[in-house]
Amino acid sequence: MTPSDPPNPALLFAGGGTGGHIYPALAIAEHAARLDPGVRVHVLCSSRAVDAEILAKEAVPFTPLPAQPPIPRPRAMIRFARAWLPSVTGARLILEEHAARGPTVLVAMGGFVCPPSVSAALKHHIPVALVNLDAVPGKANRWVAERAERTFTAAEVPQNWPFVGPIVRPALTDPIDPRQARAAFGLEPDTPTLLITGGSQGARSINDLLIRLLTDHPDAFKGWQAIHQTGAQHDPGPVRAAYARAGVRSWVDHYLDDIAGAWAAADLSFGRCGAGTVAEAWATRTPAVFFPYPYHADQHQKRNAQPLARTGAAVILDDLIEPDANAAAHADTILALLTDPARLSALSEPAERLPPADGAERVARALLHRLQHGRFSDA
Repeated sequence: MTPSDPPNPALLFAGGGTGGHIYPALAIAEHAARLDPGVRVHVLCSSRAVDAEILAKEAVPFTPLPAQPPIPRPRAMIRFARAWLPSVTGARLILEEHAARGPTVLVAMGGFVCPPSVSAALKHHIPVALVNLDAVPGKANRWVAERAERTFTAAEVPQNWPFVGPIVRPALTDPIDPRQARAAFGLEPDTPTLLITGGSQGARSINDLLIRLLTDHPDAFKGWQAIHQTGAQHDPGPVRAAYARAGVRSWVDHYLDDIAGAWAAADLSFGRCGAGTVAEAWATRTPAVFFPYPYHADQHQKRNAQPLARTGAAVILDDLIEPDANAAAHADTILALLTDPARLSALSEPAERLPPADGAERVARALLHRLQHGRFSDA
């Protein structure tokens, strides 16, 4: 940049390893671009294939870092230690490049990519903001929070961090005609629609439970159709066949490219309750049945969903993993929602009264204020 060039502000996002870190970063970046089309965006992500797949498809500039999670096992800790310095160095080079062109802020989105990126930013006096997504902040987020100039949280947490609310991409809150959304999936425009998703990796236990319910209780699904994402690791064939045997029209595949359209089409959702899924249900006012990931020791997914459950807009069911156990424990609750309009209305009405899901825009405004005025505004 020459002395006569205008400053070119930049937001660098650090996070990756799952779509749960990448998509909220994209949400904030998209809102920032709507507010200031001149802002530059770059993502420091992990070397996992999922990060590159998402960011390349979105045409967002990114740099993979060799960062590794600090899993408390000898070999994993060796990998973490070996990757630390190369990750700090890689982050430093990108940060210096952008800072030379104009004001720059590093936005830490959580996960193991953040600490080396934040370490590099602090060494070069680049301001850091943390965006916490889960109701139980992880070790990386707690470490970053002690060093960040400003921290925001999209979930209710015990820490005294400013709460901004759910973070979703603009497409989730832009108006979409449900009839057109259903037709885009090859479904009937006026038929009530289920949305089943286990996140980008899918959830075998949820897939298996739906197969069991479709097999044992096909009549309960009469008058419904489904959009079902099985996840990248799971064969959609058995799920697709179960809908066909039950006579239920469906769209079934590994991955959902049009997530905004899927939520617009949905009248009821089933799935995990990662921060992103909870935020999407909130933003689209979709009543939800949540099955928290059963292997998290801190049960943070269950805590993510509790605010919606408290309002009456969601039901939280324990995932017992095996389809027999899940069907025995939860079939009555699920079938009642499918067959009793009053039970579904009891979820739908509180969902319609939820406050705005405008966390991404609020964070974007605060970040742009820091770039333009040298200090963060209130989100």
